[in-house]
Amino acid sequence: MKTTKILLSSLMLASSLFAMGSCSSDDEPAPGPGTTTPAAAAGTMVIYEANPRFFATDNCFDAINDRLDEIKAMGTTVLWIMPVCEPGELKSVGSPYCIKDYKAVNSHYGTIDDLKSLVDNAHSMGMKVILDWVANHTSWDNAWITEHPDWYAQDGAGNIITPPGQNWNDVAELNYDNAAMRAAMIDAMKYWVTTVGIDGFRCDYTDGVPHDFWAEAIRELRTIDSDLFMLSESEGSDYLKDGFDMYYDWSYATLVKNLFNGGDINTFFEKADELLAPVDNASQVMRYVYNHDVASSSTLASLYGSADALPAAYALTAMLNGVPLVYSSMDSELQSNGTLSFFNYNPLTWNSDCADVYATINGIYTATAEARGGELTTYSTGDVVTFARVNGQHSMLVMVNPTGTTATAKVPMSYSGTTMRNMLTSVDENLPVAIDLDAYEYVIYYK
Repeated sequence: MKTTKILLSSLMLASSLFAMGSCSSDDEPAPGPGTTTPAAAAGTMVIYEANPRFFATDNCFDAINDRLDEIKAMGTTVLWIMPVCEPGELKSVGSPYCIKDYKAVNSHYGTIDDLKSLVDNAHSMGMKVILDWVANHTSWDNAWITEHPDWYAQDGAGNIITPPGQNWNDVAELNYDNAAMRAAMIDAMKYWVTTVGIDGFRCDYTDGVPHDFWAEAIRELRTIDSDLFMLSESEGSDYLKDGFDMYYDWSYATLVKNLFNGGDINTFFEKADELLAPVDNASQVMRYVYNHDVASSSTLASLYGSADALPAAYALTAMLNGVPLVYSSMDSELQSNGTLSFFNYNPLTWNSDCADVYATINGIYTATAEARGGELTTYSTGDVVTFARVNGQHSMLVMVNPTGTTATAKVPMSYSGTTMRNMLTSVDENLPVAIDLDAYEYVIYYK
């Protein structure tokens, strides 16, 4: 990741991140009016996904707590902590999503009091804290296996089974036809709200659990905290009807990957917009360019061509639509050709320059919220992704080079010659006819 270009101002906006290009030497006109789509309400939520195993091998809660200032400084409003419950050992492959006890913390992470301290500290900084919740399955050494075998899905011979079609042999699938199991699951979720004071859950593999359970659980949880934030790891707006506040946009992750691997820009815009059709508010959809699943299975080179491309992919995503996610590791020095398993205890070396990149982008994301809620116009500008938003007196122009080579792009005619604030330098500029962008470079203008 290139970090030598990045210097932050007092507002965490880079004072000199990208150089402006010169005017084009030819006489071709700049792009005129582009394709316009209706406004989509925009928010300022930023989610930071914390994998405790990346912070320490023991006392992980304390290690996250020690970095809360830096996590907050990146613009984080919601801290999502991956599963904290005691993991199983029988048939285990090391996954934190293999739960042995729903009311006990992983001893490597610390104690329940350590977690409370972390949550309290995050709250004092104005952040919400949500925990990863695994409702579809448990470990094979969970006490429920022997105490309540009828709480599990079984085959015709009465054998407890793994979730079908998932190749998750380390876990046993729960039976949601059993009312007592449902009650125990809701009781366990309530425990973390009442005992630790968390602000909600990111619910794992939501599709593997019936809609009516989620509706019941969310309804009961909100009798404790009416503002509980619920994130569904599922694609599709159906789960909003159950009471979830937000769901994943998995298909977007594929679109942005294709874009950075030579995909058609117009197709990217068209498909990205279609994915938001089911919702009136783009803040109901979470979009990511890197998370624990992606990092574990794919290299940055295969995703975006280079580790250097990750900030550009993130900036494009944050400025376009939806709620952005920063995964713990993006604020470390990532390598292009390696994967990053979330099973392993692998304390990372945090890099302030890398963190500053996302602090800058998220600072701009917050500052431009009003414009981001306005009408979207996309433009055809060769290899450069170009779009603008207008909302009343505020407008924003974004240009991103998703390629590994320098690209020249015409500035849209309606913006060429106008004065706008370069949000990366905090300097007002008169926009040229054309702009040169280095590999994976981006610019964001606002007025």
